[in-house]
Amino acid sequence: MNSPDARCDKVSATPVEDGVDARSVPERVLRNLRTNTLIALRALLRPARFAGLPHSFGTAVIVLALMAAAVISMLVLDAKAVDWARAEPHWVRAAFEEITQFGLSGWFLFPCGFILLVLAALTSPRLPIATQAVLAALGERVGFVFLTIALPGLFVSIVKRLIGRARPFVGGHEDPFAYVPFAWNPAYASMPSGHSTTAVAAALAIGAIWPRTRAVMWLYAAAIMVSRVAVVAHHPSDVIGGAVVALIGTRLLQRAFAARGLVFRADDLSAKPAPSPGRIATALRQALALRN
Repeated sequence: MNSPDARCDKVSATPVEDGVDARSVPERVLRNLRTNTLIALRALLRPARFAGLPHSFGTAVIVLALMAAAVISMLVLDAKAVDWARAEPHWVRAAFEEITQFGLSGWFLFPCGFILLVLAALTSPRLPIATQAVLAALGERVGFVFLTIALPGLFVSIVKRLIGRARPFVGGHEDPFAYVPFAWNPAYASMPSGHSTTAVAAALAIGAIWPRTRAVMWLYAAAIMVSRVAVVAHHPSDVIGGAVVALIGTRLLQRAFAARGLVFRADDLSAKPAPSPGRIATALRQALALRN
């Protein structure tokens, strides 16, 4: 793959003053962490550099279609799906109980957070500019994935408790229209599904940056969404609702990044060329060698 767009990606390099050689390694690492974190925040919060981003009519159509599907599901499918899930063989339920654990956001947030910390600690002004650009480009992409999963997930964690939809068979019977708004009780936190939000957001974010992963990521998202119904944790309309939140959140963040020249092109919202694995490996070796 080609090298990252230096004009747009160089904002996350670490332009700190000279004199770091006199400091110990821990001091330099802490200094890098502080400086690179501030640079990243400034890049995300600065005013948009590009206006007139393309309209997302396709996304709007998909969102409306999914919302209609959720309403239809509440009326004709939710109760039947729960009955099917309760009648499934024990081994099917056990398999889905294992699968559904991979819908937890920590599977993505912890590795992404760790990578971001490592990149912030290693990126130094003493590295060649090209090396800093490679590390910055990687950090931007990992940061996009982190935010795309974390922010919609946080939104869902709050909103689902305000909506107060009962999970399947809460109270000993199935009622798709049982709501206790503002209950702040996990038993009444069914809509939308947090696992579904995480899985769809991950599929959209990772697929947008690395298109070759799309097939695998969508298989993963579909498996998680089905598992939430199969383990009788959610109704089908809940997982559709989670997909809606993930889609809206991903597109908003994609546009926000593109408007600031980060990760995506402003003209068509497609991802800029990412640094190749070979370039990343070389940059990391140079950064690690600098620590010695």
